[in-house]
Amino acid sequence: MTPTPAHIELRAITHAYRTDAGPLPVLDNLSIRMAEGSFTAVVGPSGCGKSTLTRLIAGLMRPDEGQVWLGGKMVTAPRPTVGMAFQNPVLLEWRTILRNVMLPLEIVGARMAKADQETRARDLLALVGLEGFEDKRPSELSGGMRQRASLCRALVHRPEVLILDEPFGALDAFTREDLWQTMARLRVEEKFTAVLITHDLRESVFLADTIVVLSGRPARAQYVMDNALPRDRTLDDLYGHAATDMLAILRHQIQVAQGRAPADANARAAQ
Repeated sequence: MTPTPAHIELRAITHAYRTDAGPLPVLDNLSIRMAEGSFTAVVGPSGCGKSTLTRLIAGLMRPDEGQVWLGGKMVTAPRPTVGMAFQNPVLLEWRTILRNVMLPLEIVGARMAKADQETRARDLLALVGLEGFEDKRPSELSGGMRQRASLCRALVHRPEVLILDEPFGALDAFTREDLWQTMARLRVEEKFTAVLITHDLRESVFLADTIVVLSGRPARAQYVMDNALPRDRTLDDLYGHAATDMLAILRHQIQVAQGRAPADANARAAQ
C-alpha cells in the first residue's frame, strides 16, 4: 500500500540551544510525518523539546540539522498559512473580542473585504459559543471563553496548519473537557492539519488521530500510536476498554522516556 503523502514532515531534525555552559541538545535526529487533515498529538517529559518542535514547524526558528517541510515546500521562514494557539490566550485588552479575532487578517493582509472579514470572525465566535460577546473586552470573559476566542483568532485566516501548544493546560477540568469538544467541532467545520502539544494523555486520546511520544532530552520519536477510537468520539469513550488500554501504553511510554521504566521490546517503535 502506498503511504499517505506527508503534509508536514520533519526530516532528521537535530537542534541545540546555546547557553553560557555550552550547547544544550534538545532534539536528536527527530523524524515525524503528518498527513494532510490529520490531528497529531505530541507528548513527552517536561523540557524534552515539544515546544521547540512547534516553532520549527511554524518557521519561527531553523534547526541546526535536518529539514522541515510543509505542503511540499521546505520551511525557511515564518509561514502565514500557520495558525497558533497557546496556553496563555494573550488577547489585547484595548480591542474587543471581535477585533482580537480579526487581528491575523490585518497582519497577513487577507484579500477579503472588511465586511467579509467581520462575518468570518463572527461566524467562528458563534461556532465556539461566543455569539453575543463580540463587543466585550478580554477582561470581561472567563478563562475558558478567552481561550475559545484565541482558537477563533488562530483559525480566522483559514490556516492550513493549526499548532496548539498546551492551549487547555491552565483551565479547570470541566472547562478543559468542554473545550476538547469545541475543538472536535472546529475540526469538522474547518479544514486544517493540527499539531497538539500536551501533557494530558486523555486530551491526546480524545483529540488526536496519532500520538507521538518523545523521548527524554535530546528528544527523538520514541513511540507512535494510532488512535483506535472512532473519529466521532465522545467523552464517554475515554472510559471504554480501547481508551484505557491506550492510556496505559502511553503512561508506560512516558515512564520509559523519563527513565523510570524499561522499554517494552514488543512495543511499536517510531518508524
